[in-house]
This record gives sequence, structure tokens and C-alpha cells, in this order.
Amino acid sequence: MDHSSGEDTDISESEIEEYGEKSYEDLKSGSHSLKISDVAYTCPYCPKKRKRDFLYKELVQHASGVGSCSSNKRTAREKANHLGLAKYLETDAAVAADSSKPDAEPDSQTDPLVDHDRDEMFVWPWIGIVVNIPTEFKDGRNVGESGSKLRDQLTRRGFNPTRVRPLWNYQGHSGTALVEFNKDWSGFGNAMAYEKAYEADHHGKKDWKVNHCKNSDLYAWIARADDYKAINIIGENLRKVGDLRTISDIMEEEARKTNKLVSNLTNVIEVKKLHLKEMADKFKETSQSLKQLVEEKDKLHQAYNEEIRKIQSSARDHFQKIFNDHEKLKLQLESQKKELELRGRELEKREAKNESDRKKLSEDLEQNATLNTSLSAAAEEQRKVDEKVLKLAEEQKRQKEDLHKRIIQLEKQLDAKQAVELEIEQLRGSLNVMKHIEDEGDQEVLKKVDTLLKSLREKEEEYDGLEALNQTLIVKERNSNDELQDARKELVNGLKELPRVGPIGVKRMGELDNRPFHEAMKRSYNESEADERATELCSLWEEYLRDPGWHPIKVIMVNGKPENVIDDEDEKLKDLKKNYGEEVCKAVTAALMEVNDYNPSGRYIISELWNYAVNKKATLEEGVTVLLNMWKKKRGSD
Repeated sequence: MDHSSGEDTDISESEIEEYGEKSYEDLKSGSHSLKISDVAYTCPYCPKKRKRDFLYKELVQHASGVGSCSSNKRTAREKANHLGLAKYLETDAAVAADSSKPDAEPDSQTDPLVDHDRDEMFVWPWIGIVVNIPTEFKDGRNVGESGSKLRDQLTRRGFNPTRVRPLWNYQGHSGTALVEFNKDWSGFGNAMAYEKAYEADHHGKKDWKVNHCKNSDLYAWIARADDYKAINIIGENLRKVGDLRTISDIMEEEARKTNKLVSNLTNVIEVKKLHLKEMADKFKETSQSLKQLVEEKDKLHQAYNEEIRKIQSSARDHFQKIFNDHEKLKLQLESQKKELELRGRELEKREAKNESDRKKLSEDLEQNATLNTSLSAAAEEQRKVDEKVLKLAEEQKRQKEDLHKRIIQLEKQLDAKQAVELEIEQLRGSLNVMKHIEDEGDQEVLKKVDTLLKSLREKEEEYDGLEALNQTLIVKERNSNDELQDARKELVNGLKELPRVGPIGVKRMGELDNRPFHEAMKRSYNESEADERATELCSLWEEYLRDPGWHPIKVIMVNGKPENVIDDEDEKLKDLKKNYGEEVCKAVTAALMEVNDYNPSGRYIISELWNYAVNKKATLEEGVTVLLNMWKKKRGSD
């Protein structure tokens, strides 16, 4: 086998398929020799120390197993070469291999009992054992691949198992599994082919005992007496699902069942024959009785037909007489009818005009009444809606103007309050200066002190009045603010029921966007399963968002001000980003920041008036403007 210098370096996993096609073309061109003899083959891609003789079917299983294995023991180049070999064997070499088989080989293939000791003890039903299944420790227990995945791999290799059951213990996945096959001899043949394939790849029971825990490859064999009696998790499960039987015992039991079935079927056939004879006798008697009944029926039918003919003849005569009398009366009635029609036409001509006019007038009156009623009801309903919208708009405008006036008044009062406080402090300072003047008997100084004390008391009274007025205005401002918040809530509730037609609408703060979850799942599953798994994952993260114990937010200083940011080192967010991608993680962090900003204590979803054009909370004025525009548009359409 000639290797180029380029084969000294391995290839990447993404190049396996391309390199496999290259190996397939090399095999087609005859660059490698597979046949050793008429029935023996060799693998051109295995090292010399691993080379051995294969039957055609064993070589196909070997190439498919190495090409599709997930073990790190095999390089990507080895997997690619074996994939190309499997394709070559299944397509180009299949016809040649079939034609080169000896005549006796089909019998050995169809008879799985050839070359087997019929007194050897097997676990029955036929069960295979798989060990060294890769596991990992996650969430406090060991987890590994599902049984269905391993079953599909074995099915693709031609072993046709019915079920693969991973074995679990208190630590989780034990790294072992039981492979169940059909109970018939074809199942035994598949089980033995399964064992031989792993033995051919040096991954049988003996190899496992030698290489125990030295690599991550799978090892497999058929369960026998020593496995059944073993004091471990494999033995415990084998004793639960099967028994120890020899091939001779099974064949004898099948022979007994077959003999019993033949005996039962023979008895059933005898009973059926007796029953058939009885039925034939009854059929003969019934046929004779039926023949007599048919003859009697024919006689009765002839008598009946004769009687019917007599009755029909009499009825025709009677009917003809009645018909003649009827024609006479009809002519008389026709003449009377013509006279009445002439008189009726004259009367109709006189009354037709008046009657038609009255009917038309009555119908018009009824239609007008119905239309007026409908229009009145519609107008009244429209009037109520218009009044409600106008009142809401005027109320919002009035409250906004009052709030603006109160703010201006508060600012003025605050300025006045500060001026009074300043003047009081100045008066107190002047008073203290006067008290420290050395000449205490100076009358002029005493008068100034009295004047300052009087001014101080007046300013303090004025200050107290302004303080009381300020408190009153603060209470009114709070009430107005509460009213505005109530109006905002009503506006949100109203717009929530209407479709958004512009940038202003209602946004559910803290709601998780499920679209990235669906996109992430579509990359791994089909459409229906992706939707189901995305819904489950989205629900799980909605629960995390509502959990007050999970708070992956930290505070940092930005330009001297504290600011909330996402903690990138949070384990849940790191796992989410690693397993499902950046977009899913962004959706979760966006919902988390909204909950932290708008409802950090309750951590549930709230509705907020939102300006989607600038991506921030909309003002009450913007919401009222949207409502007025909708109202004007509706009036214009009406």
C-alpha cells in the first residue's frame, strides 16, 4: 500500500466525506487489492499488526463500523478511508463477491446454528451486551447516549436489534446497555453476527477484559451463563428479563410446541370435516324444501296474477265512467269560470291602482321606519363613543395644563420660600449683631432691635403660611399624578385591545421572545419536534426570569454614576449561550433587563405605553394623540 507524504498529517472532520470519495475512486481504479482468496478479503487501510482475513460480509461490517464510529481512537483519515471502502464494497464489489461465493455458503448464512455448540448456555431471549458507553457527569448524575440512537447505529450495520436498554443505577447511566434481538433463529443469527463483528474489530468480550477502561471504544458480545450469573448490574438485569437455555433445549421446546400445534390442528381439521358433512346434509335437506316452496310460490303467483287482471279490468270500466262524468262537470265549471273572470277583471281594473299605491306607500313607510331606527341606534352609539373619546382627550389635556400650572406655582412658591428663609436668616444675623453692641443703653439701638424682632416674627409667620401652602400643593400634585397614572393605565388597557398602526403601541415588558429559541432548535431537530422542544425551553427560561433568587445583574460605575449591567460570568447564561447560541442568550438578557427596570420586585410581565420608533416609553400626550387620530379616522370613514 503506497502512502504519499501528504498522508502523514490528518484531515479535519469536515473533510471526511470529500476524502472518502477520493478513497472510493482509488479503490475503483484498482490501486488497492482486497481479495486474498475466493472467499477471504483484507482491509487495505488497517495497520499490519491489525490485519486479518475477513469474509465479504465481515469486511463490509468492519468498514461501516470504523467509518461511522465516534471514537477518538480512530483518526479522521482512517474514518474517511473506511467510508470509501464501505461504499466500494456495497456498490462495485458486491456483484463480484456474490458470484465468487461457493455453493455451500448460502446454507451456512441461512443456518445460524452451524459451527455452534448446541449445549452452550445462552441467555434467552437472545440479548447482547454493550459496555464502555461514553458518559458525562451533569446535574449531579451520569448521563449518556439514548438507547434509540445506539439501536439505530446497530440497525444500520445490519444487526436489526429490537431494542437497546441502557442500564441505570443510583449514580445515573452505568455506561452499559442490553441489546435485545428477535426470539426466533433469525434473531440468533443477527446476535451472532453482532458478536463476530465486534470480535473482528478487536472489541469483543476477551478484548474488553484485556483493555478494560483503556480507551473510549464500545465493546460488545452475546450474553451467556457467566454474564447471567455475574454479581453486577448486568447480571441483575439479565436475570430479570431472561433465562439460561441451551440451543438444544430451545430446539426441543420448539419441536414440542410444533408437535402440539400439529396435533391440535389435526383435531381441528377432523372436527371441521364432521361439521362440513353435517352442513352438507343440512344443505341437501334445505335445497329440497326450497324447491317445494318455489313450486308452491309459482302456483300462488299465477293465481294472484289472474285475480289482479280481473280487478284491473273492473277498475278500468269504473274509472272510465267517472272520467266521463268529470269531463261534463269540467265543461260546466269552465263556462262559469270565464264569466267570473270577466267580472273580476273589471273589478281589478278599478281597484288595482288604489291597491298598488297603498301597498307601495305601506312598504316605503315600513322601510323608512326600520332605517330610521337603525340610523338612530348607530348615531346614538357613535355619539356615546365620540363623547367618551373627547372627554378622555379633554380630561388629559386639562390635567396636563393643571399639572403644568401647579409646577409653575410650586416653583414660584419655592422661590418665595427661599427668599423668606434668606431674609429671616439676615434678620437673625442683624439681631445677633445688635445684641453684641457694647453700648447697651443706647435707645436707638434698642428700637432697631425691637423693629428687627417684629420683622422676624412677621417673616416667620409668612414662612409658615408658605410652608402650609407648599404642602397643600404637593398633595394636589400627587393626586394629579395619581390621576395621570390611572389615565395612563386606562389608555394602555384601551390600546391593548386595538391593532398597532403606528410607532405608538403597548409593549409587554419582560416578555421572552420565543423566535430565537425556534431558530436554534430547527438547527438540530425537524419542524414538529423543534417547535415542541423550543416551547419547553422557552417555558423553562420564563420560570428562571420569574425566580427572585436568580439575579445575574451587577452594578458598575459609568462616568461616576451607578449602572445595572448583565453579569457575563453567570453559569446559567454561559451554558445557555454555549448550548443554543448568541441570539437566544440576547433574548433572555433583554427580557431580564426589562423586568429589572420596570418590575424588579414582582418580576412579572407588565404592559407599558411604548414608542417603537425611538425604542423608549411613550408619553401620555403621544398615546392620547394616537387615540384622537383613530377617532378622527373612524369619523371620516363613517
